[in-house]
Amino acid sequence: MQNRISSFPPIVDQESKILILGTVPGVKSLEKQEYYGHPQNKFWKIIFNLFREEFTENYVEKIAVLKKNKIALWDVIDTCERKGSLDSEIRNEEANDIKDLLEKHPNIGVIFCNGGKSFKNLKKILDKNSEIPIYLLPSTSPLYTVSFERKLEDWKILTTYL
Repeated sequence: MQNRISSFPPIVDQESKILILGTVPGVKSLEKQEYYGHPQNKFWKIIFNLFREEFTENYVEKIAVLKKNKIALWDVIDTCERKGSLDSEIRNEEANDIKDLLEKHPNIGVIFCNGGKSFKNLKKILDKNSEIPIYLLPSTSPLYTVSFERKLEDWKILTTYL
């Protein structure tokens, strides 16, 4: 198995009301040192569509759109071993401290998981009595081959929490 990979620090501030959790960065994201760095991943296109922002490739501006809309972004996995970018190839994973993040940012009132692996892992981290609603959203990954329009429609629920 390959060397361990690590997630990025969370993008969060005291204004954050929504937390979006991915699994762990893929190869392209790690190369670029950017969340959702693969050009075919629809995450940023969905976010810009939801908030009627003009799309940009500039990562600093992408982060500004998240913060402007009170969205925090992180991954459920802190470190793991993985060959390639598939979630199914993740081995020996260690979780990020989601509970600590939520304690430090009490304005976060809802969590959206970008795909099934993120959702499944989060359920292991937070106890069943967690008061924060958790939603499973379709993965924005190009490997999840549902149409962009369908993904966008499902992701619209995000805007009801602002």
